[in-house]
Amino acid sequence: MAKKIILNEKDLPTKWFNLIPHLPGPLPPPLHPGTRQPAGPDDLAAIFPMNLIEQEMCPDSWVPIPEELLKVYSIWRPTPLVRADRLEQFLGTPAKIFYKNEMVSPPGSHKPNTAVAQAYFNKVAGVKRLTTETGAGQWGSALSFATHIFGLGCRVYMVKCSFYQKPYRKSLMRLWGGEVFPSPTDMTNAGRQILAKDPDTPGSLGMAISEAVEEAATNSDCNYSLGSVLNHVCLHQSIIGLETQKQFESIGLKPDVVIGCAGGGSNFAGLAFPFVKEKIDGRDIKIIAVEPAACPTMTKGPYRYDFGDTAGTTPLMKMHTLGHDFVPAGIHAGGLRYHGMAPLVSAGIKHNLIEPQAKHQLECFEASVTFARTEGFVPAPETSHAIRAAIVEALECKKTGQEKVIVFNFSGHGHFDMSAYDDFFDGKLHDYDYPKEKIDAALASVPQVE
Repeated sequence: MAKKIILNEKDLPTKWFNLIPHLPGPLPPPLHPGTRQPAGPDDLAAIFPMNLIEQEMCPDSWVPIPEELLKVYSIWRPTPLVRADRLEQFLGTPAKIFYKNEMVSPPGSHKPNTAVAQAYFNKVAGVKRLTTETGAGQWGSALSFATHIFGLGCRVYMVKCSFYQKPYRKSLMRLWGGEVFPSPTDMTNAGRQILAKDPDTPGSLGMAISEAVEEAATNSDCNYSLGSVLNHVCLHQSIIGLETQKQFESIGLKPDVVIGCAGGGSNFAGLAFPFVKEKIDGRDIKIIAVEPAACPTMTKGPYRYDFGDTAGTTPLMKMHTLGHDFVPAGIHAGGLRYHGMAPLVSAGIKHNLIEPQAKHQLECFEASVTFARTEGFVPAPETSHAIRAAIVEALECKKTGQEKVIVFNFSGHGHFDMSAYDDFFDGKLHDYDYPKEKIDAALASVPQVE
């Protein structure tokens, strides 16, 4: 079997896959933050173009990918499916381990799959610039790349602790013409209010979202762009799983276990949702979403309506949440430090289609080091969670003798995260269980919606 399973560009999927019509029950609608009634297209038009709003609410299984967008995708897609045979040998497992290598995109992660799509659809709608938030900087750099391609302006509010932990992500955004600021800032009402309460806050994705949404909503030439959570983001990312299905078909295998790390849900959904459809259709397949124990949204957060941002300006979404006031610890997996989980991923958990797991920081860094020393590539701290779960599954196969096929999403490289690895080797990193009393305090402000 070849080390890398590579599709030809002519095999690039020409449609995105939409999981919504295949769920066992209807997806609860977003609610207007003021009226608490189901939000319609007009309620979202202040920050999103109508073409993306239509995708957000699309009832169809398949959505065509525009030809101009396919040309941009071809810069790095299709991405390789890689056999991690050296990792298998090191573990002594009979399992076959594969990873979908999304680090080969220009920004180094899966994020541009939706960034270029959102920039394209905003460009078509006549929008001049986009605002967004970013945690570890993967999304901010992807949107800066995408807006540069389509000639749009880009302003990024980066979670403050990550802004200083990962300076070269900031450099990458600036390289592609993006502006980047440590959030919370004194540039928005939301930021000023947060700083007045806690001048030393490390920031959070919820805070950064509040700032980006405020700027978009108060400037007519500007829209907001979100890198995870929303239905249309999961839709765009489905190209990952669709390619993976084709690649497995080409070698006559089907995965028994599908794994992705999950913060807001985008890279996990991208790989997993086409396989969730197979599970709905009756195939026996284990689908695992892995989060940090320090931000246990799926494993400790209830499934209820909550705001997507700290200021409470976004629509309410039915999702697993730790509360929009939740401020996670400053772990290095900054892209997984979000209080909510994608409504579609949350619904998949509710219907027992997806198994959530939480992993500690140290065991994930240990898994990353093992991967780098066997397969060579340096994973992002976020990706390390998926690697850890894959290793656990492979070691279980070692005990049972089962020759399962395991695939995980290598969602991004860790080239800008070397300070985190230095901290790990120097013994400066620690595991962190978020205290129940702090979760309860954050949940106290979540609206009561029946």
